[in-house]
Amino acid sequence: METVFDKILSKEIPADIIYEDNICLAFKDINPQAPVHVLLIPKKRIATIQDATPNDKEILGHMSTKIPEIATGLGLAENGYRVVVNCKENGGQEVPHLHYHILGGRKLKWPPG
Repeated sequence: METVFDKILSKEIPADIIYEDNICLAFKDINPQAPVHVLLIPKKRIATIQDATPNDKEILGHMSTKIPEIATGLGLAENGYRVVVNCKENGGQEVPHLHYHILGGRKLKWPPG
């Protein structure tokens, strides 16, 4: 099943892309939950974090090192930010394609939901 993220990756649906390389893509969330809300997705479809395998460690490691770089570029590094990965329906995941939420621009509350 093709997802909205597949359509963004294929440029079928426009997105406000802020970072892209051969492994991942970051773009602004269309329903932001903070003043800055960016999604970082792998170009390889991994449905959920639960579905990640040892074969995906290069992708996941690469994305983990891109998060601070993206956050710095967004002006979030100095005051901090939150990274969220939702997993499946009870975890709040709406699109079955692994994605990291990078949120910031204000003091975030806890617990989140």
